[in-house]
Amino acid sequence: MSKQLALQMLARRGVSLNQVAEIVYKLQLPYNDRLTIEECEESVLAVLAKREVQYTLYTGIALDELAERGLLPQPLQAIMERDESLYGVDETLALGIVHVYGMIGLTSFGYLDKEKTGIIRSLNNNASQIHVFLDDLVAGLAAAASARIAHKNKNAAEYGANEETDEKNDSTSS
Repeated sequence: MSKQLALQMLARRGVSLNQVAEIVYKLQLPYNDRLTIEECEESVLAVLAKREVQYTLYTGIALDELAERGLLPQPLQAIMERDESLYGVDETLALGIVHVYGMIGLTSFGYLDKEKTGIIRSLNNNASQIHVFLDDLVAGLAAAASARIAHKNKNAAEYGANEETDEKNDSTSS
């Protein structure tokens, strides 16, 4: 599976690279006023390049598609058709994407899962298709891409080995 195949699978389900990048942009713009949508697209593509992310997308999309065709065993089929609120496996799978980039990604995922921003809301509210997994997978993808940008932000403070030495020198020189 490749990044291109992952993009094709997302497109087949109604999700474009730009739609995911727009969510990333909204998440990161308050912390980086020079951010561009192109940088957000690049970050989404970098996350999609990871094989474990590709496998996670493949699994979730396949389960959604099988549920649409009525091919899952009961009671899983009924759970998927109702998008049962206590199911939780969809969020658990999406967290596999999020955890690649740490706590910033986890926090952003929680926000996106609650707020259902952009294409995530459209997927969640789509009555003609089953997107039990995809809405959460897109949230996970956007959260991971956002965290990736946050980790690379040149405005973030950096702390080095000399920090402790510098503090001691400041206190002894007074």
